[in-house]
Amino acid sequence: AGSFQEAGVIQQAYNLNFPLHVVPASCAQCPAWSAFSVSSPAIVLETVKQAGAGAEDRPDAVVVRLYEAHGSTVTAWLQTSLPVKEAMLCDLLERPAAQGRLPLEERGLRLSFTPFHVLSVLLVLSR
Repeated sequence: AGSFQEAGVIQQAYNLNFPLHVVPASCAQCPAWSAFSVSSPAIVLETVKQAGAGAEDRPDAVVVRLYEAHGSTVTAWLQTSLPVKEAMLCDLLERPAAQGRLPLEERGLRLSFTPFHVLSVLLVLSR
């Protein structure tokens, strides 16, 4: 019922195509943990990967790729439990964008999307 956004079609499609796999925990009282969360259902966190620097991998950084899936203009917060010391927008070749530095705020990283816009964010981690 309703629009595809209200019906959660995109989330259901991801659930069907990429089902969660149960992994036994070492204790029944383990705290819940999530590496990433996004504040808007219109934003899909599509990829998390180790950053590359030319032909070399960057062990101190990850690239997160997100897109707007509802055809709307939205501001969303990307939150992570990883120890991020620096964040910046980058292009698809993972080169930092001019003026692309993102402030690390208490709520996470504030990202602005236009309809169906793809953003890549380079996160440099503390060691």
